[in-house]
Amino acid sequence: MELYNLKHPSQVVSFTEAVKLGLGKDRGLFFPKSIPTLDNLESLLALPFVERSQKVIGAWLAPELGQETVDRLVEKAFNFELPLVQATQNLYSLELFHGPTLAFKDFGARFMAQCLNELANEDKINILTATSGDTGAAVADAFYGLDNINVVVLYPKGKISILQEKMFTTLGDNIHTVAVNADFDACQTLVKQSFEDSDIRDGLHLNSANSINISRLLAQICYYFEAVAQYKQQHNDDPVIAVPSGNFGNLTAGLFAKAMGLPVKRFVAATNSNDTVPRYLDNGQWSPHLTVATMSNAMDVAEPSNWPRVEAIVKAMNWSLTDIMGVGVSEADTADSVKSLHQQGYLSEPHAAIAAFALTQTMQTGEKGIFLGTAHPAKFNEVVESVLDLHLPLPQALENVVPKRILSAELAADFNTLKAHLFSVLDD
Repeated sequence: MELYNLKHPSQVVSFTEAVKLGLGKDRGLFFPKSIPTLDNLESLLALPFVERSQKVIGAWLAPELGQETVDRLVEKAFNFELPLVQATQNLYSLELFHGPTLAFKDFGARFMAQCLNELANEDKINILTATSGDTGAAVADAFYGLDNINVVVLYPKGKISILQEKMFTTLGDNIHTVAVNADFDACQTLVKQSFEDSDIRDGLHLNSANSINISRLLAQICYYFEAVAQYKQQHNDDPVIAVPSGNFGNLTAGLFAKAMGLPVKRFVAATNSNDTVPRYLDNGQWSPHLTVATMSNAMDVAEPSNWPRVEAIVKAMNWSLTDIMGVGVSEADTADSVKSLHQQGYLSEPHAAIAAFALTQTMQTGEKGIFLGTAHPAKFNEVVESVLDLHLPLPQALENVVPKRILSAELAADFNTLKAHLFSVLDD
């Protein structure tokens, strides 16, 4: 698999190199030189999830890694269910929160961990990533205890739920966490600055586990195939899929799936009040506002890093950006959507509720839609309990972290301060 840097197309790397580097020159994102397509979609969709995923990822990676290696990596990474649950008469939720950290990020993080563990060849690797919520827990869990791999997670202090925070800040060992006194965009900027600094990048063998890492996106492609496979067991038409969107890695993976041949009628990019993309799709002007804190905090991203990949896919496939619908959802409408879903018998958290609301605003008569359930409602228990006026019992994975002590360092959003901290915790 060959990938090129979207900012510097002359920089061409293999999948192995892209996974290890994370970002290219000048923070450029790696993008595949070609997108494989899949034949016999009907028989492919009839396969079990893991077996199908081995074929989907094999289409990308088998020429470089070998199909036997791909099969092993996928089998180790994907060992939990992902049911498609009917939420309302015309809406289905693909529940992606049945993994170890109760969020969709488990798919990408676990596959990336398996890839790096396979490809590192005993080299020391230090992973630096930023999280607006669920990435931190998924990455920490996936890499916890792996030899020769250290992880540093930056997150905005006071801007994620306490249960989200405790899922990744209480582990210790090779997992280092930093509470930054700023918003997620500032954390993301610090990560990008670190990759631009040769002292840090080369001296600490730096890698990134954000959705900018291509391995995570390949893993996420697989659950779109599963969503359509389960949907096709009951329906003959193609679904509309709404994606709760923050950094836009999730939508990128969905578009890759469609480019490979997956029958999706269209995608809806659903954001909260941080609506840079919906406004851009509406008026063609890229004008990020300051990040706004919302109840769907994992999507509090004003400048999504993966958007250049979305545009690259659209260009490669000769599609139009008008094929993607963008919907920004207010706080009031988010709460109303949580209530409406609950009244119809489905318990949701705010991120999935935003995608469900976007579907109700955009679906035409006779259409059916799938929204991604990206996190267990209990991960946002304070919001859900407040909106619905009920008590939400915690699943065991969350109950276990409640009494644990947060081990994070606290830093200002200052690059030199972070640089000193990275060398203090990572440099042997």
